[in-house]
Amino acid sequence: MKRKYLAFDIEIAKEIPEGERDWKAYRPLGISCAATLASDADEPLLWHGLTDDGRPADQMTQQDAMDLVHHLAMMANDGYTILTWNGLGFDFDTLAEESGMSEECQRLAFDPDHVDMMFHVFCTLGYPVALDRAAKGMGLAGKPEGMSGALAPHLWAKGKRQEVLDYVVQDVRTTLELAQVCEERGYLHWITRRGSIGKMALPSGWITVREALALPEPDTSWMSNPWSRSKFTAWLS
Repeated sequence: MKRKYLAFDIEIAKEIPEGERDWKAYRPLGISCAATLASDADEPLLWHGLTDDGRPADQMTQQDAMDLVHHLAMMANDGYTILTWNGLGFDFDTLAEESGMSEECQRLAFDPDHVDMMFHVFCTLGYPVALDRAAKGMGLAGKPEGMSGALAPHLWAKGKRQEVLDYVVQDVRTTLELAQVCEERGYLHWITRRGSIGKMALPSGWITVREALALPEPDTSWMSNPWSRSKFTAWLS
């Protein structure tokens, strides 16, 4: 039986210097907006704060973030599998800090039914793959041209908030579409940095975070500075 998925994605509020890769060094990051999309729904739900005149606020308040956690927990209890791309190491970690609901976010992130596709890829191959490269490798549209998660906070700060809302919606749609098309075809293809096609078999579909952690460690001896799984899981302890 096919899973009922709930795709989930956030965008941070804090502007990160161009080229900086360690975003966590700038915490707290804040959340500008988020989106959730159920596999049996036509449209995603958007999450963001509101100003007094009803416009998107600079960032979500703690209560706004708590409301999002409650929604994710409710949907999980209703039988939906939370679906993310790097949700274990980033989205849930950030949401835990912003909501103050660390235990709840840890449970959701390590829930038996949370599928973090990027973490599955990382545990299998020993290195991560970008969502946009995976989407385009599978023939999906991927991210809008010239747009990225690093650019989103800059646009939000400049008042271009509809562009960021459109972006987070596209990301959450891409996450869900990618999960479904990969499971239908039994593999993941992505565009490598060299422009070739990377391949990973998915004979049993996507596996959960717990199942990914149980996979044997891949050979990373060819890498100069391989990441450890604790890069994604350290905040759970």
